[in-house]
Formats: sequence, structure tokens, C-alpha cells
Amino acid sequence: MVTDYLITIGLVVGLFSIPAMLSAYADERFPRAPMAAFILSAATIALAWAMNPAVYSLAELPNVVVRVIADVVK
Repeated sequence: MVTDYLITIGLVVGLFSIPAMLSAYADERFPRAPMAAFILSAATIALAWAMNPAVYSLAELPNVVVRVIADVVK
């Protein structure tokens, strides 16, 4: 279950870093913090996949996110 949390955190941080990178590009400045967040999210996802590679596929990711949200709400 820990790897489910790692995958979800990595996806959320990566999702939020993309608009920040685009904003930095539009303002013609270097995206230091968004790029660091994106690299952190990629490392988190890679760590979760390395800890349990057989469980996660691209089709399974929505189920993983829903399980984590359900566990947090519960």
C-alpha cells in the first residue's frame, strides 16, 4: 500500500509541475522549482515501480489513485 501512495504523490506533484513549467516558459524565465518538482515526481514514481514492478501498469494507475483517495477519505 505504501507504493500506491508513492505513485499517487508522484502523479499529483508531476501534474502540478507541468503548468508551472509552462508558465515559466511563457514568462521567459528558467523553471527551477517546477523542474525540481517534476524530477522529484519522476523519482518517486520510479521508486514505487522499483519496489513493486509487477503490480503497476498504465491501465492500473486510475485504480491505484482511486484506492488511495478512498483510503484517505475513509
